[in-house]
Amino acid sequence: MARTTQMRLIELMILKQDINNVIEFLGRRGDFQFQNQGGAASAAEKTEVKNKAADVFQQLQQVRAFLNVKDRDDLKDTQKPVRQDYDDAEKLISAVEDLKRRNIEKSESAKKVSEAYREALAFSNLKVAYSELEHLSFLTMRIGKIDPAVYSELQFALGERAVVIPLGNDNSRILAAASKKGRFSLDAELKKYGFVSVDIPKDFKGVPDDVLSSLKEQVADSKKELALIEEERKNFAETHTDILIRLLGTFSLGMQIFAKESELEATHMVYRVTGWVPAFDSKDMMKELDELTEGRIAVRIYNPAEVPAVIAGHEKVPVQLKHGAVVGAFERMIFSYGSPVYGAIDPTPFVALFFTVLFGIMFGDCGQGLVFLLMGILLHKKVVKAGSWNKFSPIFVCIGISSTIMGLLTGEFFSNETFLEPFAEFVTGLFGTPRAPILKMMPSSDPNSIKNMFMFFGFSIAVGFVINTIGLIINIINQFSMGRRGSAVFGKTGISGAFFFWYVVALAVRIALFQHQLAIYDWVILGLTLFGAAFGEVLARIVDGKRPILEDGLGAAIIGGVVEIIEVISSYLSNSVSFMRVGAFALSHAVLGYIINTMTHLVGGIGGIVILIAGNLIVIVLEGMIVAIQVIRLQYYEFFSKFFNETGREFKPFQFEYNKA
Repeated sequence: MARTTQMRLIELMILKQDINNVIEFLGRRGDFQFQNQGGAASAAEKTEVKNKAADVFQQLQQVRAFLNVKDRDDLKDTQKPVRQDYDDAEKLISAVEDLKRRNIEKSESAKKVSEAYREALAFSNLKVAYSELEHLSFLTMRIGKIDPAVYSELQFALGERAVVIPLGNDNSRILAAASKKGRFSLDAELKKYGFVSVDIPKDFKGVPDDVLSSLKEQVADSKKELALIEEERKNFAETHTDILIRLLGTFSLGMQIFAKESELEATHMVYRVTGWVPAFDSKDMMKELDELTEGRIAVRIYNPAEVPAVIAGHEKVPVQLKHGAVVGAFERMIFSYGSPVYGAIDPTPFVALFFTVLFGIMFGDCGQGLVFLLMGILLHKKVVKAGSWNKFSPIFVCIGISSTIMGLLTGEFFSNETFLEPFAEFVTGLFGTPRAPILKMMPSSDPNSIKNMFMFFGFSIAVGFVINTIGLIINIINQFSMGRRGSAVFGKTGISGAFFFWYVVALAVRIALFQHQLAIYDWVILGLTLFGAAFGEVLARIVDGKRPILEDGLGAAIIGGVVEIIEVISSYLSNSVSFMRVGAFALSHAVLGYIINTMTHLVGGIGGIVILIAGNLIVIVLEGMIVAIQVIRLQYYEFFSKFFNETGREFKPFQFEYNKA
């Protein structure tokens, strides 16, 4: 069985002149995980360079936002910044700052001119001197600004108590008039609606037409100037996009290099770097580092068993799982539950196999399976771009194939049970009397149908037995490999518990198929294996030579053993029965297909086609998600629980990623 990748701890002594190149090399290679570093001992000038790179990157992001240029996604074809890059960035930022300044100035100027024009336009129809209006003894008048959105509400609120006259075309300036007695009510309502009074000269008679015409021309000129600035911005963006994108990548890389450098342990001239690398890659890496620094580097390689922190249990060796594209797509299911312990058996191939098989059994439809297969191919070819989901394309391909095969057996094609009948009759005809489907899932009044259904549930439990067994074997091997002989032999998931589980299953099969009668040796074997499983902790301490044997006394050990007996029996029973859900979901999938097919035929025509398409889409999306969750649950609680007694530390190598704003 494959195990986790062997790791090595590497210690590097690097001269200051080479540190940036070494960090860049490690980040690009992407298979070096820095060990926890001590305090940084960076020189002041190094921090200044680091801050400058970060500052330039942020300014470039502001330039990109102003020019409305799409941000880059990765650091492909980038180099760390050199002096020329700083000069290019400074020129670009300066040019954009000048463009931005002129844009702001023109925008503010246009805003002022437009505001003046609106003010003038609002009072252009006031042709009587305001002083004459004020002398009207029976009227109280107010002139000012208001939000046009509340103009109608103000009119309604004042009702017949006052007259509201718009000054201009946008209702933003008004003249409100009421009787002298109603002035307090008028002022109260105006205040409620955000009215702002405007001071009008006593002899003001409106705005002359020539002034309005001049202001209108200024507004038009301002708009033209803004349009020219906008056109200049677009042209500048078009001609400088390539250099901007290049500089963004360059300074993003530079930021990360110097950020990592500031974390490293260093003297004035030498940096000390330690980190974990896969053993298979360590020699090549050392050779390339030696060539990169022209021999100006000291290297030491340690096995994990030679690292004091690992020996003392203060540090866990990082765990890497190495697979091809198909099996590797299932790795995240492992790490989402927890990392295996370093040196343990790699469970990913089993997870890939079990997930594929279980999903296919529970979601058997040839047409719907082909949809998953097609989706996987499109994701792999990146015809469909779904971000991080593209890397899971092999999973869609696998479940698509398994669902298609199960659909061929059950005779379902997009919920139709007759389309695949010729195929089923051809296959079954090779072995005897032709029939369709090959495997009938839909219950009926036929006695054989009920029998087949129970047989399928028995098959589901048998699949669960295989999965549970493999989980137990993995745990036993892991415990022996880590030198824990006691835990490997005794306990619920040790040899004792495994033999108890296997013997109970074998005994049940013998009783069901061969009418076996329980004998004394059956009770002896069951008793011994159950005792070893229930009192595993005490027995393991005896085998491993740990003292004291009874940590909490004899009474506590007996009570714990009795409780553990109940736990062993109930857990193995539930672990087995839990796999009946595989058959239940397979049956429910067949029933859903039958319902969709029946409704399609009942409605007929266009309506029937709509029901067929909508029903299959709902099944593919919703039931597909439910089945996937159930399969993951079965693996987490029934399979992983057998050997995930402790978790390790996932290998997360240092690598560069583009930092978006």
